[in-house]
Amino acid sequence: MQHTTNRRRFLAASAALGAAGAAPAAPAARGYHSDIYAKVGVRPLINGVGTVTVLGGSIMPPEVVGAMEEASRHFVPMLELQEKVGARIAELIGVPAAMVTCGAASAIQVAAAACVARGNPEFLRRLPDTSGMKNEIVQQKSHRSGYEAQMLQCGTKIVWVETRQELDRAINDRTAMMFFLNKADPDGRIKRAEWIRVGKERGVPTFNDAAADVPPVGNLSLYVKEGFDLVTFSGGKGLFGPQASGILMGSEELVAAGRKAISPHGGIGRGMKVGKEEMMGLLAAVERYVRLDHAAERRVLDGRAAHVLKALEKVKSVQAELHIPEIANHVPHVNVTWDAGRAGFTPQDIVGRLRDGDPPIAVSQMKDGIRVSMWTLQDEEHKIVASRLQQVLKA
Repeated sequence: MQHTTNRRRFLAASAALGAAGAAPAAPAARGYHSDIYAKVGVRPLINGVGTVTVLGGSIMPPEVVGAMEEASRHFVPMLELQEKVGARIAELIGVPAAMVTCGAASAIQVAAAACVARGNPEFLRRLPDTSGMKNEIVQQKSHRSGYEAQMLQCGTKIVWVETRQELDRAINDRTAMMFFLNKADPDGRIKRAEWIRVGKERGVPTFNDAAADVPPVGNLSLYVKEGFDLVTFSGGKGLFGPQASGILMGSEELVAAGRKAISPHGGIGRGMKVGKEEMMGLLAAVERYVRLDHAAERRVLDGRAAHVLKALEKVKSVQAELHIPEIANHVPHVNVTWDAGRAGFTPQDIVGRLRDGDPPIAVSQMKDGIRVSMWTLQDEEHKIVASRLQQVLKA
């Protein structure tokens, strides 16, 4: 399920935002030339897609950049740093244990290795050879994520299920882990609470991929409190931490096993190196996020959406609505749809026109329109986006 709001109702509710909801002329583009990117021939862009990896994730706030810069000036024992940073992150979030990975996909692989090898050094050295180990991971077909490769690299086999009866039959003495994709909960026939309950009853660790599922801030601890043994969040999405970082949290025993399955240890996770800069940067991001005024942040995003919606009222050939996904990327977006046959241009045409402009603007393509995220727009970029949308949609 997703929340989509009529633009007139939303604009009425946003009237108190005053100028934030108005639609004056767009300001001049600010600083879209960057010397550091220009020397390699890459143009910065306005990101209206969201915290996606292909566009660089998020923009780190000054305190995160500062922590990384300071961390870069010293040598430290990395095993001790991983343990102590993880303990501090766990304390801040309110979960038993945590560790830093080099992304949520990395956390999936580390979790699989932890559940298969259980921290046994000999087993970890042998992966992906799983002889003598539990090596099956149960997953709902509707939760196919594209990240199954991370688990398969550990020598596991995915066992696909759709119903509770299939789940009961799938679990056996070879089952190492039960994988759950949080954003797919509405699509699956086995819901989150039941998935957890079955795992507890059968003694199988449950893992929840919640990479993009903050905000709200309460989600950081929610899924572990509900009973998942392991949960991951991306560090470079809603937390606005380093792009090459993630959190694996949950069971003390399994997180400890996970720390043995990642660099600087050898074996299956050696290639997933987490630097001291990423560890301290992610810690700074979590410290910032848990004390952030989230209501104020949301008002800023609502104001941006109100401005874009107001501007699009002048384009009679399109329909614009506020869209807030129920799970994952739970922030304001603007959906813009139209009849391509009558308008004379397709969603692909509009995506291309925006991307080819100056400055380039990236938006998401839908079947019958485009989607613009307010989350990753900077400063006054929503005004530039609104003006450009008016131009290209009237063309």
